[in-house]
Amino acid sequence: MAPGQFTSGVWPGAAVYWGGTKNGTGGALKKMVQVDLITGFLGAGKTTFLRRYVRYLVEQGHNVCILENDFGAVNVDAMLVQDLLGDRCDLETISGGCDCDTHQRRMRTKLIAMAMRGFDRVVVEPSGIFDVDEFFDVLRDDPLDRWYRIGNVIAIVDAMLPEALSPQAEYLLASETANAGRVLQAGPEQCRAAIAHLDRALEACKCSRRFAPDEILTRDWAALTDADLAQIAACGMRQASCEKLHFDEHKAFGSLCFLEQHLTVEQLQQAAARLFGDPACGQVLRVKGFAPTRGGWLELNATAAGQTLAPIPQGQDVLIVIGEGLDRARIETQLHR
Repeated sequence: MAPGQFTSGVWPGAAVYWGGTKNGTGGALKKMVQVDLITGFLGAGKTTFLRRYVRYLVEQGHNVCILENDFGAVNVDAMLVQDLLGDRCDLETISGGCDCDTHQRRMRTKLIAMAMRGFDRVVVEPSGIFDVDEFFDVLRDDPLDRWYRIGNVIAIVDAMLPEALSPQAEYLLASETANAGRVLQAGPEQCRAAIAHLDRALEACKCSRRFAPDEILTRDWAALTDADLAQIAACGMRQASCEKLHFDEHKAFGSLCFLEQHLTVEQLQQAAARLFGDPACGQVLRVKGFAPTRGGWLELNATAAGQTLAPIPQGQDVLIVIGEGLDRARIETQLHR
């Protein structure tokens, strides 16, 4: 080995890597960092589940870093995990829709920086508009393939999943769930219809994966027990392949950001309902936003199936609309009717 050469390599079958020093001597044996991926289509409830899951991991003694990847220009979901941060939990973010190559470079850069900081668990929450192949491609690259190993793929499927989605959205639904070790649903309402929809999406992209009853957990997030979370934290992933639908999700879907709208909670709820009811706005898939209240903020998460409001300690006067073929001018008109 030449002087000054840096060496590093995987031990086959072992979740460790050997990191040599710059002069090739005195390396240290280190564990690979486990990466868990939480997937799910827009509005499925990923961030709500992530809060419970990360809190559980921290309570088990893990040093966790959350990587939030939001399609919007403003990373709204990152605001919802601020109270988790502390000595054993940190946060990194990627914001904004962009071309696939740029997005992969951003994710790769973040993961390289995170690998240097001593975490033993990374939890990635990508946008609801995300082809999971992109995640696997990044982790196969050197040096990330020597530093990280994929632990669990956890798919959140909304029990109120819309019956009709575009072909691109159906493909993303299949991509986000095909490799999951466990599918979670927040509540039992219409769960059979949602799983039937998921089966159709998988079949449409020629994926043979189907979910056995013991791979599906239907539970309100607040009712999850430590035993539930322990099972989820050990669910792993499954090897599955889908016939690729070639499109750029960053071009097929759009994200519009509206700042300083000064809407009350009631006005925010009414405006969101109007956006879903007006075809001239485009195919609105999700509306996220905040409204101030006495002593804090409320966070709105809306899909065509319904709305949720939840108090949060920190917010911003912003409204994000995500969908297909969005008309900004029409949406602005609906916000202030």
